[in-house]
Amino acid sequence: MTRLAHLTAVALSLAAPVLAACDYGTHLYPREKAVPVSTFGYTGLTGPLNWLGLNKTANKLCATGHHQSPINLDSHISTVEGSSVSFSVEAQPWGAELENLGSTVEVPANGSLKAGGKAYELAQFHFHTPSEHRVDMEYYPMEVHFVFSAPDKSTAVVAFLLSIGFPDLLWLSVFESVNEAATPGQTTSTGPLLFDALENHLRTNTVFTYSGSLTTPPCSEGVTWYVSSQPLQIDQATYGRVKDVVKFNSRYTQNEPGAVNLLQNIASEL
Repeated sequence: MTRLAHLTAVALSLAAPVLAACDYGTHLYPREKAVPVSTFGYTGLTGPLNWLGLNKTANKLCATGHHQSPINLDSHISTVEGSSVSFSVEAQPWGAELENLGSTVEVPANGSLKAGGKAYELAQFHFHTPSEHRVDMEYYPMEVHFVFSAPDKSTAVVAFLLSIGFPDLLWLSVFESVNEAATPGQTTSTGPLLFDALENHLRTNTVFTYSGSLTTPPCSEGVTWYVSSQPLQIDQATYGRVKDVVKFNSRYTQNEPGAVNLLQNIASEL
């Protein structure tokens, strides 16, 4: 291998684990012309137990960070009234692009968040099945993350848990043609996207909030989470179509904020 080829390979190995991460499209990782396909996964040696092994420099916090996400949300986690969080997503009445990143399906979006004395801009929203956060130790079938970033490159995520129930017009429209993006790297179009009901849901419910991390490599910390305490609903048929494409893409539940990293703990025990 030539020196140039070697340097190129090193550069790619350092960059790859952040491609298609949860903050793709933010100030930290600007959106690319082509849809990036993730280089990490959720099983085997590409899964969460070996994210550190994929890049020992970039992904160090995945195995050593003490404020990792997702977590179990219970009475020990702070809550605020949803009305104290200004959450707004711009309507896309002619639809938007739905991208398959391999690690999730994602929709680029615009919007704003004002919370904790800081203003953020929305980059995208994406989905995890099953939910990554738990409430009182209980999983939900799905979780959606609206990812925001501020000019200082800090990140905030507004999250909603989804249970199986009645059809919701927003999710019906988001996943209208999800089967057409079944292969990583593919894109398709959503139906019309209106977010008034979603904004009202957050505004009228209690919201869990804590300082955690990205739930994908590089597991960066200092991420401010706002998770609605009350779930939304998605119908069984739509959920099934999403599962056919996304499969399983949830990181295991992390230790409570400030406590030892579970991987670091087991390494010490071994």
